Amino acid sequence: MKKLLSAGKIILGAGLIIIFLNACKNETKQEDPKEVAEDSNEAKFDSIENKKDDSEFLVDIAEVNLAEIEIGKLAQIKSTNPEVKKFGKMLVDEHTKSASEVSALAKSKNFTLPTSITEDGKEEYNKLNEKSGLDFDKKFADMMIDGHEKAIDDLTKASENAKDEEVRVWASNNIAGLTAHLQHAKMLKQDLDKK
Repeated sequence: MKKLLSAGKIILGAGLIIIFLNACKNETKQEDPKEVAEDSNEAKFDSIENKKDDSEFLVDIAEVNLAEIEIGKLAQIKSTNPEVKKFGKMLVDEHTKSASEVSALAKSKNFTLPTSITEDGKEEYNKLNEKSGLDFDKKFADMMIDGHEKAIDDLTKASENAKDEEVRVWASNNIAGLTAHLQHAKMLKQDLDKK
């Protein structure tokens, strides 16, 4: 009888451990901040198509700002090239300012934005962080060219198509700054390609 009770306790204990481990394994993965923001905006503005499009634009710009800030910080830490470090600092400064403006604009429109770097941003950051030396600097310059070309394209479309006038004006006013970043990144790439 004692052996039967001991065996029962062991089986019960093992069962509880399995249930606990399964509960831990099934723990939900933290949602991507961009998806959370988009879902929130969709729920608010699903019936108002013009607000939905404008909110998606601001979510995308917020995502770019968050990634550029982190990548700029990484460039300042990891690069040994003074021009790359300088560009990284400029990114942090400019995109922090942009993030503040986008946040204020989104708040005035009742839009939700991601508040931390998104999964795509982390992926880009990690790809860059794997590099070192000249490879790091070249990858950084390539990322800055690609990222800024896409952002300029998004801003241009929003400056023409955004339904909200304030969103349209903000997008229009920020094309020149990002174009300057793009030109700077292209010059940086040319210098790095000579090495």
